[in-house]
Amino acid sequence: MTATRPDPAGESFAELLGGRRAALDATLGPLAFGIAFVAGDRSLEWGVGAAIAVTVAIGVWRVLRGDKLSAVLLGLLGVVVAALIALYTNRPEAFFLIRIATNAASALAWALSIVLRWPLLGVVVGGVLGQRSSWRRDPALLRAYSRASWIWVMQYVVRLAVWLPLAWAGQTEALAFSFVALTWPVVAACLAVSWYVMRRSLPEGHPGLRHPVLDTAPAGV
Repeated sequence: MTATRPDPAGESFAELLGGRRAALDATLGPLAFGIAFVAGDRSLEWGVGAAIAVTVAIGVWRVLRGDKLSAVLLGLLGVVVAALIALYTNRPEAFFLIRIATNAASALAWALSIVLRWPLLGVVVGGVLGQRSSWRRDPALLRAYSRASWIWVMQYVVRLAVWLPLAWAGQTEALAFSFVALTWPVVAACLAVSWYVMRRSLPEGHPGLRHPVLDTAPAGV
């Protein structure tokens, strides 16, 4: 076992969180919107119709593979609400406003969680591993999760730096395809880099994220 390896089993954040698959699913709706919008001579109806159809198809496939119906319906609801906003305002770029808003909220939430010493990466991974909050009683893990969580803040900031000017300028085609470029590839990079930061942040000899070295004093907030 490598001394500074965060997990003795060799898992990565991508394997623990399923992040790449979820990010790939998230790109297909905007991609379908962009392709149909361009193919339909900038038809908003074609764009939203294609996005909903693709999302429904993905949802059916996920349910047949055993995924939770609630998660599938939540994803479909997001696309339907985005479509309704775009149709109501008659502004194609408005289709992306919900995702822009959720990225802004996510950047703020992740940054705030680090400041409050409840880094969201630790909350999520700890939940997946069934640790609840025991990881917070390990100073090394708490520090490593905090450092790695900044990588997640940066991914949201990078997206906003691109998407906000494009939305303001009404550049629907560029906005649609930038959603693809800045979703799956960025999430994949974020998972890899945050995993690397986690590995580098843990001290030599630490048993890994599955085995917190519990401190007797509770972590401060």
